[in-house]
Amino acid sequence: MRKIVVVPDSFKGTLSSAQVCDIMVRALMRHLDAEVVALPVADGGEGTVDAFLAAVGGRKVILPVMGPLGETVEGFYGVLNDGTAVVEMAAAAGLPLVKAELRPECTTTYGVGELIVAAARNGAEKIIVGLGGSATTDMGVGAAVAAGVRFLDDKGNEFLPLSGTLDKIANVDASGLDPAVRDADIQVMCDIDNPLYGPRGAAYVFGPQKGASPDVVEKLDRGLRHASMIVERELTPPQTHSVHLADIAGAGAAGGMGAGMVAFFDATLYRGIDIVLDTVRFDQIVRGADLVITGEGRLDASSLAGKVVVGVARRARPFSVPVIAIVGDIAPDFEPVDSVYDEGVTAVFSTNMRSLPFSEVKSRAAQDLDFTMDNIARTLSSTDK
Repeated sequence: MRKIVVVPDSFKGTLSSAQVCDIMVRALMRHLDAEVVALPVADGGEGTVDAFLAAVGGRKVILPVMGPLGETVEGFYGVLNDGTAVVEMAAAAGLPLVKAELRPECTTTYGVGELIVAAARNGAEKIIVGLGGSATTDMGVGAAVAAGVRFLDDKGNEFLPLSGTLDKIANVDASGLDPAVRDADIQVMCDIDNPLYGPRGAAYVFGPQKGASPDVVEKLDRGLRHASMIVERELTPPQTHSVHLADIAGAGAAGGMGAGMVAFFDATLYRGIDIVLDTVRFDQIVRGADLVITGEGRLDASSLAGKVVVGVARRARPFSVPVIAIVGDIAPDFEPVDSVYDEGVTAVFSTNMRSLPFSEVKSRAAQDLDFTMDNIARTLSSTDK
């Protein structure tokens, strides 16, 4: 009997990873007598907690926290069966939470810190934090405040720095960091390598999509530069060694949250897909498999940085297992697609067979994925005869 491992990301804006798994498995079982192992995964953004819980089991903890604009929102984190906690930044500081009220200078990650503290105080010795989809550019200082770090202005007054007031920081005192947080092993899912500031930094690259005008982008960038200088002077994070905090690969992720996780939480940044695959024990599951089917919403240049499709292919390659990638679309400027084959992908199929714009494809995403998977399953079935 064939063994097929199904391990897709969500198709952003259309289908969750669990829904993608369900469609793929049903299509395979329609035509094949096979053992199918389904592992929904996520890259650290919205849906990360649900993907982990669906893949390995556990429970969701819901609690009120501060949202990105200071309002109270219903936040949550996951507790896996082995006690590991999973926090997705988007649950407390995600761009969808601000809705149409784009005020990029007024945003905070305080609620993310509340989730981390709650998980640590409730006994989680290992905490996975997914970065992605944030509305913030505060370098994670809001989360640090929630965990007990104090920020002072030039008059010695303690305050909560926002994305637009990082330049007011004069001193940092981390002596009050919550002991449970200090003792936890915090691993961060980070799929970009942008520095903290500058032309490729958090403000210039991601600020505009959070509603920042060119003038605001410049202000946010100045704030990140200033804050990192103060933090390096006051804290000297041990992980930086001889490397500036701002230059750590991924420091600019999620509005500088990558840098903040290193500086304030003594966290380590990892490729998100590697953390996921380690947690679901992918290497054990793929051993002896005949085929891996993975996928993501869009195949583009960023996929080569180690997102789900390429990340899965790299991990399957040592086991000589072929990998089929099913994607919602292939970016028109992504040439050559051959580059993903070099990473271990055997074949790529797009569900957008009619070359329709996303606005038209969205409503038929499930139908198109099922059609594509059905054809693949039929092809596999024909080889059994």
